[in-house]
Amino acid sequence: MGIAGLLAVEMFVTKDGRLLVNELAPRPHNSYHHTERAASTSQFEQCVRAVCGLPLGSVDVLRPGAIANLLGDLWESGDPDFDAALTVPDVRLHLYGKTSARPGRKMGHLSAVGSSVEEARGKVLRARDLLARRAATNR
Repeated sequence: MGIAGLLAVEMFVTKDGRLLVNELAPRPHNSYHHTERAASTSQFEQCVRAVCGLPLGSVDVLRPGAIANLLGDLWESGDPDFDAALTVPDVRLHLYGKTSARPGRKMGHLSAVGSSVEEARGKVLRARDLLARRAATNR
């Protein structure tokens, strides 16, 4: 592909088990936060190493992590109160700085780490549920 640096590949597994490629990003992706928290070398550092001709870093996973997208639906009644989501241990909030929200538009995500994939996934889903519950209350 002639790319010097990084190519992030976003994939989804469907309910029937198919693997779909959703996006190719020739830059650190929003999944960067997963690698920044859970891997030996983040996407950003790996990109810098590649562009500068430095040895690439290890891609070992140091601890399980998970990400849950935040869609524009949460903003339908105004800005959500993110305090509820941030009460879940090991959860971080990442907003993309977009000026307008609409249903289905990715506005940000939550990331979490845990002692297992299931624990990390449970944390981000619990935080997103708290956020959604709070947003629904504001409607």
